Amino acid sequence: MALDADEEILQDFLVEAGEILEKLSEQLVDLEQNPDDSDLLNAIFRGFHTVKGGAGFLQLDALVNCCHSAENVFDILRNHKRKVDSELMDVVLEALDHVNAMFEQVRHHEEPTPAPEELIAALDALAQPAGESSPANAAVAREEQNESNEASSGDDGGDITDDEFERLLDALEEEKTSAPVSSDDGNEFSGGDGGSGDDISDDEFEALLDQLHGKGQFSGPPETGNTAPDSQDASGDKVTSDEASDSKGGDDLISDDEFEKLLDDLHGKGGSPTAETAKPAPGPAAKQPSATSPSAKADKPAQPTGKPEKAPADNGKAGVTPAMPARDANAPVAETSVRVDTKRLDDIMNMVGELVLVRNRLQRLGAQSEDEHMHKAVSNLDVVTTDLQSAVMATRMQPIKKVFGRFPRVVRDLARSLKKEINLEMHGEETDLDKNLVEALSDPLVHLVRNSVDHGIEAPDIREKAGKPRQGRVTLSAEQEGDHILLSIEDDGAGMDPDVLRRKAVEKGIYEQDAADRLTNTECYNLIFSAGFSTKDQISDVSGRGVGMDVVKTKISQLNGQLSVESELGKGSRIVIKVPLTLAIMPTLMIMLGDQSFALPLVNVVEIFHLDLSKKNIVDGRECIVVRDKVFPLFHIKRWLVKGAAGQPEPENAHVVIVAMGTRRVGFVVDQLIGQEEVVIKPLGRALQGTPGMAGATITGDGRIALIIDVPSLLQNYGK
Repeated sequence: MALDADEEILQDFLVEAGEILEKLSEQLVDLEQNPDDSDLLNAIFRGFHTVKGGAGFLQLDALVNCCHSAENVFDILRNHKRKVDSELMDVVLEALDHVNAMFEQVRHHEEPTPAPEELIAALDALAQPAGESSPANAAVAREEQNESNEASSGDDGGDITDDEFERLLDALEEEKTSAPVSSDDGNEFSGGDGGSGDDISDDEFEALLDQLHGKGQFSGPPETGNTAPDSQDASGDKVTSDEASDSKGGDDLISDDEFEKLLDDLHGKGGSPTAETAKPAPGPAAKQPSATSPSAKADKPAQPTGKPEKAPADNGKAGVTPAMPARDANAPVAETSVRVDTKRLDDIMNMVGELVLVRNRLQRLGAQSEDEHMHKAVSNLDVVTTDLQSAVMATRMQPIKKVFGRFPRVVRDLARSLKKEINLEMHGEETDLDKNLVEALSDPLVHLVRNSVDHGIEAPDIREKAGKPRQGRVTLSAEQEGDHILLSIEDDGAGMDPDVLRRKAVEKGIYEQDAADRLTNTECYNLIFSAGFSTKDQISDVSGRGVGMDVVKTKISQLNGQLSVESELGKGSRIVIKVPLTLAIMPTLMIMLGDQSFALPLVNVVEIFHLDLSKKNIVDGRECIVVRDKVFPLFHIKRWLVKGAAGQPEPENAHVVIVAMGTRRVGFVVDQLIGQEEVVIKPLGRALQGTPGMAGATITGDGRIALIIDVPSLLQNYGK
């Protein structure tokens, strides 16, 4: 393995092949639903072929073998010698799992573990026309398939290997002895050293191109262009196209633009892949001049388009000037993106955060000043800082599609294991949110989707008896709402029965019977997030232990998010997650408890009102308030967070902030409301790390330090 040969090439392979493998999982599931989609078949074939090429260059033999066997299967499929079915897809998806596992080993600079021989044998058997599969001839068929794939990959614009190039040269030598090939200037092609040397002359290379792509395709303009009126030199003598060709055949070099045009004709237009074309990984540098940077080549060949470029004439003849080739609209363009280490983005984000703090400080000082110019300068700074903050945050944003892309495979495998028919619909895949949130939301969404498939969707026969279509539907959607992201997981299954949930809550000891009877339907639905709670009587490898939804609630709470559940018996259920766009800069509500400032994350704040504390009630020994026929527990957080406040007399009037924690809502009594302010989260020092109820600290606009309240942790530790 040549992992340490060139770290830059390895990183290029990891990035480009990683994107291809992410896309392959979704493409394979789509193919099972649309088995006759030839474009999809070709895209999957190219995906495996490209990963194989990059892995071959890095000498990752185990990865090459598995990709090659999978590639052979899709070559048979795209040639209509076999049809796509579920059994075939099971084997191919298992192969993709092993490819992904090997890819992760390569990412960690480990030697990849080869795929099981049984899997390779199964792929080789599937790489034969239908009806001809047998273990006895699998190896023979694999060798034959290798040769056909190598030939077809050349047609698709892929790189040819050194062995293929040598064979072409050998065939060229044999042809010379029997039928000499003429070059453009009419001279017979001669082998020079008779093939003993590695270097070939310009004429030999031209003849080789003729052998590969047809005579005359790359020798300049078509013949009709050569029969155009002959050019004249300075003396008035005609310069024929043959003379121009002769002069070209000399020692003059072609320009960079001309060479780029030649590469376009040879490998297809475009230096970067489109949305439908997987990005190629770095391939082996073959001997042919076209083996430049592999990532600059397109996977798909394209016929030369646009006006043919004129053959460069001899610069020594006056009046005959070499014509610059016209750049086609589809010609390769310069790269429009750069790869940047995420640490640099984090550093920039931290600096912008400091700038936000300075902006807040200047705004506070500007408000105290009567200088008009000062007000104008502070206003301009506010606008520029806000725009800069948005621009830097945008660099950290990633589409939620990076998370959604895994679910077609998850739903497909789970539906097959449960013998259910399920269609997954996804909306809002291009919705952007912070990179850290994309990674953090992955596990909760997996649990929620698995819950919908296992608990929500009924078996096909049961659905049919209920008058529903046999195929169930799970909808995964994302949308931006202000500075928050809304994620919803919806199914058209059986829905949840509140009475069953109440009974289970009593059986699990979560509630007494009287308390369970008083629960509203919404509160019953929220019981599914309780630790150890499950409506399944039988534990399976999919669910039944009551830990999945508890993990979801914990993770969403850590992200300062909220959960809500809607359900209708017989119609289906819907779970909505609300999370902030980013965790780096947080909008907060600044409050005062005594003479100390605290910041409440605005995502947790539901409403604020002024309250006469004499109107509070006591329920089960706890203070509560009733707002619009809803009962909220009331907490005096000043007693928890300010030293010596526990023994002070209570005020008659106070501000109450209703906050949401997951699916729960409570009221916090505060002394004073300062207003909304964007803050930069700073980690607590080593001595304060792990303090219950504290998410971090920040610097306020007046230069003071304020602690940021972690609502879930605060209630968990003090609100019992």
